Amino acid sequence: MSFTAGASYSAAIKRPIEPVGPYFLAHATRTLKGHSWSEYEQIEASKNVVNVEEKDSDEALFDESISDPELLSHDPRDWKTCDLYAALGLSKLRVNATPEQIVKAHRKAVLQHHPDKKSSAGGLDQDGFFKIIQKAYETLLDPSKRRQFDSVDEAADVTPPTGKFTVEEEFYSAWAPVFVAESRFSNKQPVPQLGDANSTKDEVDSFYKFWNNFDSWRSFEWLDEDVPDDTSNRDHKRYIEKKNNNSRKKKKNDDNKRLSDLVKKVQSDDPRIKKFKDEEKAEKARKKWEREAGSRKAEEEAKAKAEAEAKAKADVEAAAKAGKEDAKKAKEAAKNAKKKNKRAVRSAAKDNDYFGDASKAAAIDADIDLLIESFDDVLLGEIAAKLKGANADAAKVIFVEVAAKQTADKKVSSLTYFK
Repeated sequence: MSFTAGASYSAAIKRPIEPVGPYFLAHATRTLKGHSWSEYEQIEASKNVVNVEEKDSDEALFDESISDPELLSHDPRDWKTCDLYAALGLSKLRVNATPEQIVKAHRKAVLQHHPDKKSSAGGLDQDGFFKIIQKAYETLLDPSKRRQFDSVDEAADVTPPTGKFTVEEEFYSAWAPVFVAESRFSNKQPVPQLGDANSTKDEVDSFYKFWNNFDSWRSFEWLDEDVPDDTSNRDHKRYIEKKNNNSRKKKKNDDNKRLSDLVKKVQSDDPRIKKFKDEEKAEKARKKWEREAGSRKAEEEAKAKAEAEAKAKADVEAAAKAGKEDAKKAKEAAKNAKKKNKRAVRSAAKDNDYFGDASKAAAIDADIDLLIESFDDVLLGEIAAKLKGANADAAKVIFVEVAAKQTADKKVSSLTYFK
C-alpha cells in the first residue's frame, strides 16, 4: 500500500510554555523546599494566623466544640464524616457563618491546635486533627464544596416534634424551628415561616402553598463514593459515577417525600386550618340562612299578596253579590210598590163609588187603566200618594188633571170618561 502526501508539512515553531496557577506554585514550593504535604499545610495554616493574640469581635459566636475529645480523636482519613463546623468551633453559626467568620475561626483553631504549639507545650500529637481543621477550612471557604457539605449537615437539622399539643401555642413553638432549619435548602428566598395564631388566612395559605411546592437545592454529592483517579479502568470509573448518580436521585426523592409528608402532617394538625374551616362553614351557613330567609320572605310576601288579592276579589264579589241582592230587593220593592200603587190608583174610583156615577164604571176603569200604563214609576207613586185618603170629589179632580196633562203630553189618547 503506497502513501502519497497531499501537501508539505509547515515548518516547526518553538514556543516557550510556562506553568502557572496556585496548584503549580504549591507544587513548586514543596519541591524546592523539600516539604511534605503535612509540612506544607502547617506552613500555609501559620500564614493565616495574623494577630492571633487580639480579641476577636466574633469570639462570643465561637464555641468550645473543638475541645471535644471525640472530635479530636476523629480519624483524619475519614474527615468527610466529621462535623466540619464543629472542627472550627462554628457549631452555633453553621450555615449562617460568613467567610470572614470562617477565617477568624480557623485562625483561632490553628492557634489552639497547631502541632508545633502542642509539641512545645508537651501535649499529645494532634497532627491528625490539625489536618481535619485544614480540610474544614478549605471546604467551608469553597462555596460549591460548602453547599455540598451543608446539604447533608445533620447537625443543623431540627427533629420534628411528636404527639399532640395541649396548648395551641406549643404547636407553633415546636414546629417553627423545624421549618427554619428546612429553609436553608430552598432555592427561593425569602422563605415564608410558620407564623402564629394571629396569622391571616392568606398568610397561612401562602405558607403551605410554598412548602407543598418546595424547590430544594439538596444534591447529596457529599455522600458520593470516591471516584478513583486512575483512568486505566474507565468502565469501573463510569460504574462508580453511575452508582453515585443513582444514589443521589434516590436520596433526593426520599428527602422530597420526607418533607412532603412532614408538611402534610403539620397542615393536618394546624389549629388555624380548623379555625378557618369553621369560620368558612359558619359564613356559608350564614349566607345560606340569608338566602333562605330571603326566599322565605319572598314566599311570605307572595303569599300575603295572593291572600290580599284573593280577599280583594272576594270583597268585590261579595260587594257585587250584595249589590245584586240589593238591586234585586230594590227592584222587587219597586215592583211591589208599583203594584201597590197601581192597585191604589185602580181602587180609588171604586172606593169612591165611581164619583157618584156608577153607571159609567166600565168607562172609568178603562180610562184609569190607560192612565196607569202611561205613568212612570215616579208619577205613579205621586198619584197614588195624592189619592190616598182623598174623597170622591178630590179623587175625580186628581184624575181629571192628570188625564189632561198626559193627553197634552201625548202619552195617552182615546180617553172616554176623563177626556
